[in-house]
Amino acid sequence: MSTPARVLVLNSGSSSVKYQLLDMNGGERLATGLVERIGESTSRIAHSPSHGARREHTERIDDHSAALRAAAAELARDGLGLDSPELVAIGHRVVHGGLRFTEPTLIDDKVIAEIERLVPVAPLHNPANLLGIRQARELRPDLPQVAVFDTAFHTTMPEYAARYAIDRATADEHRVRRYGFHGTSHAYVSRKAAELLGRPYEDTNVIVLHLGNGASASAVAGGRCVDTSMGLTPLEGLVMGTRSGDIDPAVVFHLARVAGMEVDAIDELLNKKSGLVGLCGDNDMREIRRRIDEGDDEARLAFDIYTHRLRKYIGAYLAVLGRVDAVVFTAGVGENAAEVREAAVAGLDGLGLAVDPSRNAVRGGGPRLVSPDGARVAVAVIPTDEELEIAQQTFALAGAGESGSEGAHESRREGGRESGRQSAVEGHA
Repeated sequence: MSTPARVLVLNSGSSSVKYQLLDMNGGERLATGLVERIGESTSRIAHSPSHGARREHTERIDDHSAALRAAAAELARDGLGLDSPELVAIGHRVVHGGLRFTEPTLIDDKVIAEIERLVPVAPLHNPANLLGIRQARELRPDLPQVAVFDTAFHTTMPEYAARYAIDRATADEHRVRRYGFHGTSHAYVSRKAAELLGRPYEDTNVIVLHLGNGASASAVAGGRCVDTSMGLTPLEGLVMGTRSGDIDPAVVFHLARVAGMEVDAIDELLNKKSGLVGLCGDNDMREIRRRIDEGDDEARLAFDIYTHRLRKYIGAYLAVLGRVDAVVFTAGVGENAAEVREAAVAGLDGLGLAVDPSRNAVRGGGPRLVSPDGARVAVAVIPTDEELEIAQQTFALAGAGESGSEGAHESRREGGRESGRQSAVEGHA
């Protein structure tokens, strides 16, 4: 009889709850689901068990408490109810942990208070994450619940990479610095890259490009993030689906003074009406490529701006790392858009980067190399799995037995390695 090892992973947004139930004994994904449009007149529930047909229906879901109950009901229909003794922990994705949270953390009232204290630097995300945490604790107050922070993986950045060149006292008082995001993805993918290359993780240097609707890059040296593209918020860095990425800060002042725009309007412009959608009206790379094939100049320019920014970050992180073993593409665009991968390394042959056209054209599959044989720097595609990473870290921390997956043991070792590193300005995190 196997040791109980099920972990529920929750990702609570402002109007949605995504969930996955995993069995850490064998890494099986038992069910996935989504409750969206919470609080609207008609909400949608989609549920996919690993053994059985996908179910989808609509009903009114008033709040996150009702959303979690709806998810629990769907799981119970498959014999996977949250009252099962097989469920040993619940892991929560939390977007912002500041500098206080450098590793997965067991949730208690003090941890909740700290996450709440960070709301000013993550006003769109942390409040929603807290809703999910509070409702899950009400639903199963007896279970260990773990917060896994998007920012945690990036807390290993040296101060010269994390600090902005502004007045130090002002920065410390208002917690202004680079935090980085997508950390669970960067952690998972960088570790899988070392496995793909057959190298020890602590001796592998990689550049990870997480390219979804949100996009970020990281430079990872021996399992430690040493630089990342997102900053105080997820707005900085690469061109994204609806976010501008890097921009002259004075653009904000210019729009306020010349266009008479209020701060909230500028915020909405840069976060929701910029990036690819601002440039050409589409944020779906498949549609942009279709338009390019039809000769659409706006779509071509948007694609060129997007990939030009990628090349700039690849070149910068090659310089930061000194030695790079692989450049890795992940997430929806990174895993599926061969044209983006090709354009991102175009002209970088002198730095050892190139893709093999036939390998790069292959769609789907697991971790794979798309660079030519003998390439000085490997180019790889590695599907990300943030939910599995959260589940592994949750299972390791929750003390759910020694029979857990190898990934759980890896997470425990990594957590121990990170725990001693606290910043001198932690009190301001």
